[in-house]
Amino acid sequence: MTRIFSGVKPTGHLTLGNYLGAVRRWADVDQHRADALFCIVDLHALTVDHDPGRVRRLSRQASTLLLASGLDPQLCTVYVQSHVDEHARLSYLLECVATDGEMRRMIQYKEKAARERGRGGSVRLSLLTYPVLMAADILAYGTDEVPVGDDQTQHVELARDLAVRFNQRYGHTFVVPRATRPEVAARVMNLQEPTSKMGKSDDVGPGVVYLLDEPDVVRKKIMRAMTDSGRDVEYDPEGRPGVSNLLEILAACEGGNPEALSGVYESYGALKKDTAEAVVELLRPVQERHKQLCADPAYVEGVLRDGAEKAREMARPRVDAAYRAIGLLPATE
Repeated sequence: MTRIFSGVKPTGHLTLGNYLGAVRRWADVDQHRADALFCIVDLHALTVDHDPGRVRRLSRQASTLLLASGLDPQLCTVYVQSHVDEHARLSYLLECVATDGEMRRMIQYKEKAARERGRGGSVRLSLLTYPVLMAADILAYGTDEVPVGDDQTQHVELARDLAVRFNQRYGHTFVVPRATRPEVAARVMNLQEPTSKMGKSDDVGPGVVYLLDEPDVVRKKIMRAMTDSGRDVEYDPEGRPGVSNLLEILAACEGGNPEALSGVYESYGALKKDTAEAVVELLRPVQERHKQLCADPAYVEGVLRDGAEKAREMARPRVDAAYRAIGLLPATE
């Protein structure tokens, strides 16, 4: 079977954008068609200033929400990155294959480093090297496909380059993965800044709908969403990003087409009301299942424990082979 790897970073509460853009597809499609691994990439959360207790809480919450969203441990592997040592083991080997120039050209590092320099500070070394850890996440499992958005394509390209370079220098060890763009995946924008993606890490306030927001909170945020000048409800992401974002969300919730929906509404108010109710109904079963899982923490812990064991068994032979290939002396029992 095709092997898929994807992950979620516990740096914030999961949002409607995370669900419509990735998690729903993982549950509805990917876990059924492939040998799929879904990982809470908690080591990546350490690349910036963080509160240790919050990272632990968000890691547990994200794990629970993935299960509540329909990921079935009988069909896929759900686990926490730091529970599988092979990620860190392989990351160092790949650092010995990567170059300083490659790391400094990565877009997210360049942007964040420039922002910190402007404030008179500097970023952590791990922010420079974390794309190599991301490559290790992918390559450890012989991953064929990595479903990503535009902002992560560069990281998959790095994983491809490192796999090819390692294989050429030390013998064939890694599968060369490919980035895939899901055929149907909504790109949900911030409700107050519709030209920016709805993100869990940097965005706060009324522009972000979180998966655990109460129904009335969801309604209030969507009813207050930024729209555009004029009265016409038209789907035009470039010229009318606010109303187009609402149409995208409504279409994603109902399985419709945003362009077709634009001809249905005569006012922003009616569109907002229907979008709010569609989101509330979409999130209702996820929130109900999340509540049930929170009442049974032993089940979630068991899923993560079994998932880590399964992931470890998949990754260890390939990582051990990489250690031998690069010239390290095998340990004796």
